[in-house]
Amino acid sequence: MIRRKPRIGLALGAGSARGWAHIGAIRALEERGVRPDVICGTSVGALVGAFYASGQIDKLERWVTGLAWTTVLRLMDLSFRGGVIRGQKLFTLFRTIFDDHDISELPVRFGAVATELASGREIWLQHGSLLDAARASCAMPGLFTPVIRDDTVVVDGGLVNPVPVSMCRALGADLVIAVDLSWGKLGVYRERSGSRGRDGGPENGAAEGTAVVQVPGWVGRLRSTWLERAKKKVKDELKIPSIFEVFTTALDIVEMKVARSRLAGDPADVMITPLLPDFGTMEFHRAAEAIAEGRAAVERMGPLIDQVIL
Repeated sequence: MIRRKPRIGLALGAGSARGWAHIGAIRALEERGVRPDVICGTSVGALVGAFYASGQIDKLERWVTGLAWTTVLRLMDLSFRGGVIRGQKLFTLFRTIFDDHDISELPVRFGAVATELASGREIWLQHGSLLDAARASCAMPGLFTPVIRDDTVVVDGGLVNPVPVSMCRALGADLVIAVDLSWGKLGVYRERSGSRGRDGGPENGAAEGTAVVQVPGWVGRLRSTWLERAKKKVKDELKIPSIFEVFTTALDIVEMKVARSRLAGDPADVMITPLLPDFGTMEFHRAAEAIAEGRAAVERMGPLIDQVIL
């Protein structure tokens, strides 16, 4: 009896700017000979998954690695109806750069997850325009305006299924590789990243392992007092974050808790976990860093991929 080759599913999770890590993960998986038969995504995972499923991942990588912060700002068409950003500028630009497709015509099975706003029901988008499905899945509450699809108001799928392993299995995948971006965003991961500068050095700017110079006498005491007051001022300022930080961190908490709950009931066969704790929600211009970490996350799981998938 000839054994059938198992169908591989790729579940790409939600995570805003961290989502460019999916590109690095896809590249590293392909280099190991892993090509999915089913691709499902939530939020930014749906966006990257859409371009991967339609054979446009190269074009996407070129575009995102060329993004500057000023470009990100120009693409923010502000609105006060349903969300801060309408998203029309961004997806109009996508339609000029990328080819749209009907989901049913793609060479692999593809699906995106969204949430029905009125009921909280999980919706699987498997027909119609590929870009429209990605836009609906990316409608982060409060940030991007909701989308009306099939006479229903829908928002970001990350509210109900941040890492769509269950959808991959329902669409026929035997083995599922999941990329979960909710790991490493909160708690000790964030504290570790916050205690070091962007260049990787300690918080006070001194090189790691370098002794702090002690100044004797009253000058030293004055210096110590000034440093203590400066540290206290920084800590006091950090106690009350901005309303935007409170909002996005609250969404991170919901996303992480829901993801872990869903994955506990339906775990992936291989879990890829890029660690990007210091990434802001809208820091889409940091694509190169995210892509590199996506690759590194796959390499960390290399032995398991070789044993389970290949």
